[in-house]
Amino acid sequence: MNPFLWLILTILDIYGWILIATIVVSWLIAFGILNMQNPYARQINSALRRLTEPVLGPIRRMLPDLGGLDFSPLVAFLGIQFLQYLIVYYVPRLLM
Repeated sequence: MNPFLWLILTILDIYGWILIATIVVSWLIAFGILNMQNPYARQINSALRRLTEPVLGPIRRMLPDLGGLDFSPLVAFLGIQFLQYLIVYYVPRLLM
């Protein structure tokens, strides 16, 4: 496999794990398990939000209001999976 394709796929995988971490931290905050008075918890939450908000923000604006449910991470996961399959399937054929 081309090393550049591997790098792009790895970055997309890492971003998927960052999305999962953001979801878990938001649930821990919502259920009162994670105390936001703790500076380390606040830093982790802030860093995760800064990493994911550029992708999730526009998706949230496009999705209809569903009450308290946020489906933007699900849409982002689908987008990441779609990009990965596009890269694996089409890019090697274009390079040949």
